[in-house]
Amino acid sequence: MTFEDTDFRQELLDLENPLDIKLLNTFLTSLGFNYIKEEVDTTMIIYNLNDEIIGTGSLKGNTLKYVVVAPAFRETTAFPLIVTYLADKALENNKQCFVYTKPETAKLFQALGYSLIATAEPLFSVLEFGYKTIKDFQHHLKQHKIETTTNNIAAIVVNCNPFTIGHRYLIEKASEENELVYLFVVSENLSVFPFEIRWKLIEEGISHLKNVKMLATGPYIVSGAIFPNYFLKKESWSLISEKQAEIDVKIFIEYIAPVLNIKKRYIGCEAYCETTAAYNTAMHEILPKHNIEVVECERISANKDFCEKDYISASKIREAIKQDKLNDVLSSLPECTKKFLLSEDSAEIRLKIINSNGRH
Repeated sequence: MTFEDTDFRQELLDLENPLDIKLLNTFLTSLGFNYIKEEVDTTMIIYNLNDEIIGTGSLKGNTLKYVVVAPAFRETTAFPLIVTYLADKALENNKQCFVYTKPETAKLFQALGYSLIATAEPLFSVLEFGYKTIKDFQHHLKQHKIETTTNNIAAIVVNCNPFTIGHRYLIEKASEENELVYLFVVSENLSVFPFEIRWKLIEEGISHLKNVKMLATGPYIVSGAIFPNYFLKKESWSLISEKQAEIDVKIFIEYIAPVLNIKKRYIGCEAYCETTAAYNTAMHEILPKHNIEVVECERISANKDFCEKDYISASKIREAIKQDKLNDVLSSLPECTKKFLLSEDSAEIRLKIINSNGRH
């Protein structure tokens, strides 16, 4: 049975109203979703004429989340009504929007004009919509491409939250072993050290490496803002991390490496962070099949005599700041980062770390 739009009433959810949140939670939980209000900026609800919730959708930045319609209303205009509303709102402040969804529902978004970027069976697909697409990002990369005399071209993806001598070691190693290195810096501001600060510290710290080209990742490399765990609560965290990594690696293979003729990907050894370890595993499994070599480098120690507990880590730097023990980890920092953290320019960041309860 087909319903007209007049059969539905839509309204925005009051994210500060516990009763509204509880009502929506009941609806979403019954359909296998785990709603977390802190992970959204806007939520809209569709009601039928009996004032029953029959659909909902949310927005976080430029990413659609929790787009769900009750089974009895999935052949109506409810779904396109929700998606169109959210896309219009996202595009008010952005030139594109994204959605992670299960592979079997990707076609519903494609029918509304969304373009499929990549799929990691059987968990999820990522799609985009808007005035800008991944083709624009490829064009941007082409503009920054550097011509080489060989195919000895490598890539590294870093966050550097903050930049340490461990990061510098990995970049220097790649620089020594290749004609050219593309250094992608995660541009999403989900870290306590803003992108502009991270970029500046890295740029200063590797200024002696003339064959390293820095590039911002944009939304297509290690994009944490659209992590799709909200509709995969029945799956293990390790499997979700594995499939998220698979998506990123597939995007790198199909859209990024060919444009820049990248033949190697340098990564740091990871035995402490489950998510990063999943990324490393995915790269080892997938990249060589597409003629891209994976070079995994061991962590270095802050001391000359390597000790496992002394490995250099950005998270250790943040923890030292939180515990007011920055002086204990200064040997792990290049001069540029050390100078910044000991200056008043970093006061706001240090205070934010001290007051934080997360991994900063």
